[in-house]
Formats: sequence, C-alpha cells, structure tokens
Amino acid sequence: MANRSVLLVEDNADDESLALRAFRKHNITDIVVKRDGAEALEYLLGSGALPAVVLLDLKLPKVEGLEVLRQLRASGRTRILPVVILTSSREEGDLLESYGRGANSYIRKPVDFVEFTEAVGQLGAYWLELNETPPGGG
Repeated sequence: MANRSVLLVEDNADDESLALRAFRKHNITDIVVKRDGAEALEYLLGSGALPAVVLLDLKLPKVEGLEVLRQLRASGRTRILPVVILTSSREEGDLLESYGRGANSYIRKPVDFVEFTEAVGQLGAYWLELNETPPGGG
C-alpha cells in the first residue's frame, strides 16, 4: 500500500502552525514537516518511504523551492512524486517556472484562516483519498 503521508516544506512558523491545525481539523494526521529546502531534499532523496504528496513553499532557506523541485524531477526516485507548490507568491514568473519544472499544482495561500483551512482540507482529500498514484510512485 502506498504511503499516505504529507510532506509540508514550510519555513514560516505561523503558516506551518495554521497548516497543521487545518490538517488536524480534516483528520489528516500523518504529516512530516521540513523547514528548509536542504532538509526536504535530504528526506526525499534518502532511502525512506516517500510521502503521497509534497506541499512545497517557494521562498525557503538554504535551498529555494524551485531548486528543490528541479532536483526532485531530476531524480529517478522522485521524478513522478506529486509536488504541490503552496506559496504566498503572486509572481507570474514563479507560477510559470513552477509548472515548467514539473509541479503538479500551484496554490496561492489564502490569507484568511477559514479559507486556508478549507484549501488545506481539499488538498488532503484530493491527494490522499482521490488521487491514484502509479505503482511505486509515492
């Protein structure tokens, strides 16, 4: 059976806290948090189980999100791993670059807590319950 965890890569403590509260509210409890791009790459490119989906912020310390995405797509281990960009960036270039590097989805973080909670719940429902992953794909 595929791993049904979520990897949240988020350096902002407030956004991390809100996301974790939103996941709990929607009964999504298998969450791994990494707070910079280097930690995320070490976790994902290692030999452990892969998550069902990666929620990746773009503006990260050590290794930025777009570079994390590039390295994930360059590795046979993570080439098809679902990656959702979850960011506050309103830059069109970030949107285009994210899809150009192989993001599966690009979501701007809602500012309102209720909207943010609903968005996270929908993300969890889709990627953990509805989405079908390929064999060995995550």
